[in-house]
Amino acid sequence: MNKDLTVGKPSTVLFRFCLPLFGSIIFQQLYNIADSFVAGKFVGEDALASVGNSYEITLFFIAFAFGCNIGCSVIVSNLFGAKRYNDLKTAVYTALIASGILCGVLMAVGIFFGKDLLHIINTPENIIADSKLYLDIYILGLPFVFYYNIATGIFSALGDSKTPFCFLMCSSLSNIGMDILFTTSLRSIFTRGVDGVAWATFLCQGVSCILALLFVFKRLRKIKTEGKVKKFSWILLGKISEIAIPSILQQTFVSVGNIIIQGIINTFGSGVIAGYSAAIKLNNLVITSFMTIGNGMSNYTAQNLGAEKFDRIYPGFKAGVRLVVALGSVFSLAYLFLGKYLILIFINDTEGIAMQTGIRILKILAPFYFVVSTKLIADGILRGAEKMNRFMFATFTDLVLRVVLAFILSNTALGATGIWTAWPMGWSVSTVLSLIFCFRYCKEIKTKHLL
Repeated sequence: MNKDLTVGKPSTVLFRFCLPLFGSIIFQQLYNIADSFVAGKFVGEDALASVGNSYEITLFFIAFAFGCNIGCSVIVSNLFGAKRYNDLKTAVYTALIASGILCGVLMAVGIFFGKDLLHIINTPENIIADSKLYLDIYILGLPFVFYYNIATGIFSALGDSKTPFCFLMCSSLSNIGMDILFTTSLRSIFTRGVDGVAWATFLCQGVSCILALLFVFKRLRKIKTEGKVKKFSWILLGKISEIAIPSILQQTFVSVGNIIIQGIINTFGSGVIAGYSAAIKLNNLVITSFMTIGNGMSNYTAQNLGAEKFDRIYPGFKAGVRLVVALGSVFSLAYLFLGKYLILIFINDTEGIAMQTGIRILKILAPFYFVVSTKLIADGILRGAEKMNRFMFATFTDLVLRVVLAFILSNTALGATGIWTAWPMGWSVSTVLSLIFCFRYCKEIKTKHLL
């Protein structure tokens, strides 16, 4: 059901809209968590390291899918708020066509240069074959990742966060079952273990993508338009690109930064890699949840700007911050006091290097979830308002600090611990910048529309 985000109390509207988004990302992350869980528990520590190692490269491809998602979502939200339904449909068709072409290019890059990327990040020889196998299968399913992201972006733009949640819940639960089935009962077919994990994810993502697209087209047919709707528009592609390209660049550079950091981590051996792989899945569950709520803020902002309801932007920001701080409290406490038990989801050895590394990472990062969550809400406002230069500057500051400090601190007596210590430093500085930019923008629109 389409939802108008321009009416009602901002805190109530955002809570009802963002809660299913939060649930969706929990199940989305179950894909990656399930892969690592099954690899670590049913195949072995090297398999866990292989999945985690390949995951950093898959984030590079996901960055493009995310950029297409947010670019389409912000423009469609604005058009929906302004009730320009013909242009809305054209924007959707344009995004689908352009994303398909981009996806094809990325698949070619992944297929021909996947092994080179693994060598660049110093992948140990004992896990490079399995890492490449997992990566190859993932790349074959890249169209599902792209088009599912586009579909969820469209649903969010229309104010519907419940439909994608239902798809992801069913798909993720199925993925867990298939992961276990393919690596146990069907192990004679999927002899390497990680190939079973990868194919299970491929199949489940494919089903959820196809269903999501069918529902998108069904929803679009219910929106009444006048005259013939264009299937492609260079003008709308330009507007989508103005949002998508900075988002892609931001996510791509973050992914490149993560790949560089992964390369530093890989110099410490497979035990540290496995511990990082386990902890980063738990950390990404939190960060991606906050990012998704930030995306909800972008939809909320864009719809209200399209409807010229400028006075709703700042109250929406405050409501969003309250929501993520509440969620951040739960995650922080869980990771600080239950970190060992959560790492045990992926790792069997309770006293090894992998376990020690995973626990240490969580204890360093968890206290700063309040900081990074606030930044991501401010970023959501900036993206929805199409203030991409400000958004990118704050984000790149975070990235550069984390990469540079990780390199410097890892070469001190801190060793690998220096890598994890760099993250909160980058988060803190970039959060201050994002808040300054967000407050300035809210002040700008307040001053402009009071005159």
